[in-house]
Amino acid sequence: MARRKAAQPIQEFPLIRQLQRRHERRSPLIRKGIGDDAAVVSIPAGDWTVLTTDLLTEGIHFDLRTVPPASVGYRAAMANLSDVAAMGAAPRFLLVSIAIPPAFRAADIHALYRGLMSACDQHAVRLIGGDTSASRQGLFLNITLIGTAPRGRALFRDGARTGDGIYVTGTLGDSLAGLQLLTNRPSARRATRLTKADRNFLIDRHRHPTARVREGLWLNQSRLATAAIDLSDGLSGDLRHVCEASRVGADIDLANLPVSPACRAYADSRKMDPGRLALAGGEDYELLFTVAARDERTLERQAGARRFHITKIGTIRPRRSGLQTVAPDGTRAPMPVTSYRHFT
Repeated sequence: MARRKAAQPIQEFPLIRQLQRRHERRSPLIRKGIGDDAAVVSIPAGDWTVLTTDLLTEGIHFDLRTVPPASVGYRAAMANLSDVAAMGAAPRFLLVSIAIPPAFRAADIHALYRGLMSACDQHAVRLIGGDTSASRQGLFLNITLIGTAPRGRALFRDGARTGDGIYVTGTLGDSLAGLQLLTNRPSARRATRLTKADRNFLIDRHRHPTARVREGLWLNQSRLATAAIDLSDGLSGDLRHVCEASRVGADIDLANLPVSPACRAYADSRKMDPGRLALAGGEDYELLFTVAARDERTLERQAGARRFHITKIGTIRPRRSGLQTVAPDGTRAPMPVTSYRHFT
C-alpha cells in the first residue's frame, strides 16, 4: 500500500476563506454570515426557533480507518438534521466547529465539508459560521443546527398516550449491520453468503444515512403525531425516552419490526435474529412516533399518498406495564436496553 504523504501545516485563515468561498450560500434570511464575530439571521415572524447541537469525537462516534472524511461530514450533518426532523421543524442554518489533528490534511478537511454540505444542500440549509482549532487527540467536530417551526406546532417526546400506535419510518438495523461489516468483527467475517449488493447497501446506510426531514414536517403539519423522537442510539433506548417523558409503557411486536432484505440476509448469514439488530441499532436516523388510534387510518392513507414508508410496530400501554416485547407466538418479555449509551 502506498505510503501517505506527510501532512502539510494548515493555515487557519486561508482555510476559512477557502471554506467560505466553496460553501457559503446567499439567503434573504442571512443578514451576516461567515466572516464576522457572529452570524445574524432573520427568523420568520412568529416562528419558533429550534436548535440542536452534536459533538462527534474520533474513536467514539467514528473511526477514520473505516469511514472516510466525506462520510464523517455527511453523517454529522444527518445526525443534526434528524434531530430537527424529530421536532417537525424545517432546518435553516448551520454552524460548524472543528478541532483538527496534526495528521489531517487540508484535502481531508475539504472532503469532510463536501460531505457535510452535500447533506445540507438537500434541505437548503445554509452554513453561517463556526470555529476552527488544532487538536492533539484526534478529530473533533461540533455541529449546531438552527431550524424553525410554526409557533405552537413542534413535536415533543411527552405527548404519547395509552392506546396510541407506535410507528417508525424506513427500516431498522441497517447502519449497525454496515458498521459491523466495516469493522470486520470476527462474528461478521462469517457473513460469506452476503451478496456484494447487500454488503454495499448496508455499508452505504451506515456511511450515508437519511434524515427524515420531509416526514417530520408532514407529521407536524398534519397534527397526526402525538410524540416523536429520532432513532440515533437505537430503538430499545430511544423508545424508552419517549415512554419516560410521556409516563407510559409500550408493547413492541417483534414480528412487525421493519428490516430490509439486506439486513435480514446479513442476520441470516450470522445465524442471528434480525430483530436484535433492529432493537439495538442506532444511527439509522429513522423517526419513531406515536399516533392516536382514531388517526391511524388517516396517517397510513396520507403516508401512502406521499410514498412515505412507515410501519406500525406496537402500542402505547399504561406506565405500570413497562416496556415489553411481544414475540410472534404471543410470548411477552421485558425489553432490554441494547442501544448505545455513553459512559457504559
